[in-house]
Amino acid sequence: MTAQWRPMYRSDLSRIQALAGTIHPAYPEDDAVFAQRLCLCPAGCLVLATPDATAGYLLSHPWRRGAPPRLNTLLDGLPPRPDCWYVHDLAIAPAWRGQGAAGTALDLVERIARQAGFRHMELVATSGAVPFWTHRGFTPAPDGATLAASYGNGARLMERPVT
Repeated sequence: MTAQWRPMYRSDLSRIQALAGTIHPAYPEDDAVFAQRLCLCPAGCLVLATPDATAGYLLSHPWRRGAPPRLNTLLDGLPPRPDCWYVHDLAIAPAWRGQGAAGTALDLVERIARQAGFRHMELVATSGAVPFWTHRGFTPAPDGATLAASYGNGARLMERPVT
């Protein structure tokens, strides 16, 4: 069976929420957060779809460097002058890991960021995820960013140039 990244639709949200609860139980987010990110930036929201299931998702949007939004928080909108493309969440179902899906998703979102004129991507690596993101070209951002407690101990702000 194959899976392909495609645009996210509102009809995907219940399956995405279920997958998020399984993959990220320590970082729960309300349904409204997923729906809002999709509404604010449809181009940055992708689904890894199989013929009969949702195998992963990616949420991303323009934002401000060094000031990641809190988890499980509705935004007041996108910033008027964003200076980075923020990867809010990438989740791949365990059965689909190790097959290049994460790299493909990041390539797709990097293309979106480049076409929108951004030169940097940014994310928060939660505890234990720094090696995963380092392998994908992200490096720790310079100190000075304050991460919300919602990200947990050991979280790290990371960045990567858009090439």
